[in-house]
Amino acid sequence: MSKPDTRPVALNRRARYDYEIEETFEAGLMLMGSEVKSLREGRANIAESYVSPEREGLWLINADIPQYAPANRFNHDPRRHRKLLLKKKEISRLIGAVTRDGRTIIALKLYFNDRGIAKLQIGLAKGKRNVDKRQTIKDREWNKQKSRLMKDHG
Repeated sequence: MSKPDTRPVALNRRARYDYEIEETFEAGLMLMGSEVKSLREGRANIAESYVSPEREGLWLINADIPQYAPANRFNHDPRRHRKLLLKKKEISRLIGAVTRDGRTIIALKLYFNDRGIAKLQIGLAKGKRNVDKRQTIKDREWNKQKSRLMKDHG
């Protein structure tokens, strides 16, 4: 039996730049069959998506999973709201952090785990100010320059 592909289906690269991630969680997704087939083809976009507490649960909003062409009339809506599957303690903790502390829940990475189940890595985040973003850019540039120096003179 071959080892499953653990590469991420979709990444939110902008999340770590715009937000300071305090804690991460792994959540399951309630998906339709055509959505899973589309994800297996590697087609998804979670760049503009976020997680919102609604109707006694957490929902992934604005994630784009394109339609799976062979599914024709049994296809799904590409931007529908998808329910996240977490333990009750985790859900209540995340909802509390959002309502009390003004935190945001961001989708970081969409992938298949080693059992072949679609998972979403979400992060409890606090928005960065422009000063923090500039510091992130400075750190990144310094690390690039440092690696070049080590390569040349190392």
